[in-house]
Order: sequence, then structure tokens, then C-alpha cells
Amino acid sequence: MGSLSGILQRPLIAAAAVGFASISSDFPVILPPHKSNDSELSTSSSSSSLSSCVSHISDSKLANLSFISRIRVPVPNINFPIPNSDCSNSGHKLLYSSPALLNLYHSADLGKAPNPPAYNKHDDISSTSLPEVSYRWHLPEPKAVDVSGTSDCSSAKMRTVVVLLGWLGAKQKHLKRYADWYTSRGFHAITFTLPMADIIKYQPGGKVEDHIDLLVTHLADWLEEEQGKNLVFHTFSNTGWLTYGVMLEKFQKHDPSVTGRIRGCVVDSAPVAAPDPQVWASGFSAAFLKKRSVATKGTTDANESGMDVLVDSTGVVAPKPAVTEAALLLVLEKFFEVVLNLPTVNRRLSDVLGLLSARQPSCPQLYIYSSADRVIPAGSVESFIKQQRRAGHEVRACNFVSTPHVDHFRNDPKLYTSELTNFLEDCVLTCCKQCH
Repeated sequence: MGSLSGILQRPLIAAAAVGFASISSDFPVILPPHKSNDSELSTSSSSSSLSSCVSHISDSKLANLSFISRIRVPVPNINFPIPNSDCSNSGHKLLYSSPALLNLYHSADLGKAPNPPAYNKHDDISSTSLPEVSYRWHLPEPKAVDVSGTSDCSSAKMRTVVVLLGWLGAKQKHLKRYADWYTSRGFHAITFTLPMADIIKYQPGGKVEDHIDLLVTHLADWLEEEQGKNLVFHTFSNTGWLTYGVMLEKFQKHDPSVTGRIRGCVVDSAPVAAPDPQVWASGFSAAFLKKRSVATKGTTDANESGMDVLVDSTGVVAPKPAVTEAALLLVLEKFFEVVLNLPTVNRRLSDVLGLLSARQPSCPQLYIYSSADRVIPAGSVESFIKQQRRAGHEVRACNFVSTPHVDHFRNDPKLYTSELTNFLEDCVLTCCKQCH
């Protein structure tokens, strides 16, 4: 996007000062309520647990599950019953470790960060101190893995990595719920986030580019190891969407054939296919103000007591922003009117948005959005969907109507997961449709 260091930092800090008195230290966890799975995975109690081994499964049975052999592998203690199924629960085996199993249970080797610990899905994130890293690899749940290799559905999932690209201000803990949903169904998942400070100070060749390069190189290496491995992308807001565009650029430069391994793309709360100052202002305002922003509120009852509301031309009723937020939005919008028209910034954005509009992979697409989104207008998403359909892409879409920006999963988890399941089974992994 060109060099925003200095250009972007001081005006943003000045603008943010309008609302900074009400800003807390962490971004909101906009994830759905959950009972036992709400927790972040924690480190194992000692390094000896990383090498705990068991042996009764032959390497030949696990050979087709080898992944990322060149990456250091922290391995959790495993002694779970694994269904040996063709989409049924007809039998169980106990997993015992072997050299091939070490390759299955792996984590990403992160640059400039400690090697990720081995996780236990049910450990409590509140009691665990984990470093904030750019990306983290999440393993399929053992109960979702068919080590016998007899299930085509399980094998297809095990050879697919879902790459979750976070929204502006998202942290690893915010994306974990989505990763848990995918891993519980047998997929690998990667959660990728960009620190807010790095985005504000963005410049070509800087930290943002380093983070994305690291992930692109890792995924390219994983895909090259053997045939049959694929990617699915799940992006959030315009930040995740633009990150996806930059990754596509880098894949095409590294190896254009990689884009043919992308089997699907889920787009949550995006896109706006043009550099719109109002959208950028809304996004940064929501990131600064967090739960105090109207962007975190959905549609409401116009008669609800004590709340000022606005009714737009379509009849949608939404909360009215507070004075501080209205002032911050105004300052940010004026600021981005200047920044987004800087030649280097405009050229970079145009390149990425042009690729996403006209040169996306031929894979199916799913758009999840809402008429109540105060950051990304529903009309912009629907216009882009029409454009993609005219270009011949297979496109599905679901308007959640009343849910806020990147908050659809928490507000309506049943509909959200139903849309994901149908998309994955019908469009991405068609062999799994027969098993359900």
C-alpha cells in the first residue's frame, strides 16, 4: 500500500485521541458462546511430554498422513480413541506414537517467535500465557482422524488446510473458535493475524510483508511435499480480504500452479471492492473503540428505551453513534480521503483489489454478510457477488440481516456453521456429501 509510516501514524493517533478515554487494552472477543470448547490450547507441562511415544500403529498405515516433515514438531501426549470409520462409528483404535505420527502432530515453526507449544483443546485460555504470534497451526482433533486410510472423506479433510485471515485488530484468541470448528471436523487450520501497530506503520518490505511472506512460504512448502494437498481460505473483513489478495499475488510469483490447489474461499463481512474512505474510517474506528463502537451492535427495536437510533433509507434500524465516535469517524474519514488518494497507496490497493475482482482462483466462493453491518455495506458485498457470478464463478451467499460486523458466528452459530458445512460438502469436498 506504499509507505504509510509517519504519514499514517501521527494523524491516526491524533484522531484516535478523540475517543481514547473510553478505549480498553484488548479487542473484543466477538466469538460465539460455547461450553467446554471455549478454551485456548495450553503448553504441555514439560518438554518430556513432547516426545512421549507409543508404537502399535504401523508406519505404513500413517504414511499417507505425513505433513511438514521439515518443521520441528511439538507432540502432545495422545491416547485417544480414534474411530476407524468410513463415516460411521463402527470401531475404535488407540493411537500410539510412531515416527509417522510425529509428522501428523505438528505446529508451525514461527519466525521471530517461540516454537508453538503442544496444545490440549480443553485447557483454559485464561490460565495460559501464550505469545501473540502472526500465525498458528491448529491440528485436527484425534477423534476426527481416520488413521486406517479407508475413509475418502477423512483423507480429503486431512489433506486440506483452512487458512483463517483475521480482521483489523483480531488476535489469535479471537480466531481460535473458528479454528476449533474446523479441526473438530478433521481439517488442519491456520489462524493469521496482523498486529494493529504494524498495519498503522505499514511500508513495503516491512513487518507486515515479512509476516505474510512467512506464511506463504510455509504453505507453499507444505503443498510441494506431495500431491493431493489443498487450501481453503476463510477471510474476515476487508483486512483479511486484502491479506488474501496479497497472498494470491505472492503465490502467483512463487508458483502460479499453487492457486489451482485453492479449493474454496469463505468471505466473512467483506468486501468493498474500491478504496472507500468511509469504510476505512469505520473499520479503524471500530478497532479503536471496540465494544463501545456502534459497529458491534446489530439492528435494534426503534422503541427500545434509552437508545438513540437511526433509520436508513431501507428501513433498517441501528444504534446512533455517540458524540465521540461520530467525531472520530469524521476525522478518520477526512484523513483517509487524503491517504487513499496518495499515488503509491492508491496504486498498491488498486493492484490487490484488481486481482481479487478479476483474477481470483476458479474455486467456489461463499459470502457471509449482513444488512446491519456498520463497516461493510451489504450493497457493496451484493454488487461484488453479482460481478463474480457474471465472471463465471460458483458463488453462494447468506445475508444474516441483523448481525453486526464479523459477529455472525457469535450471534447465530447454528446458521453460520450450517452454511459452512453445506459449502464445504457441496463445493469443496464433494466426496464427503455421501457420508452425511
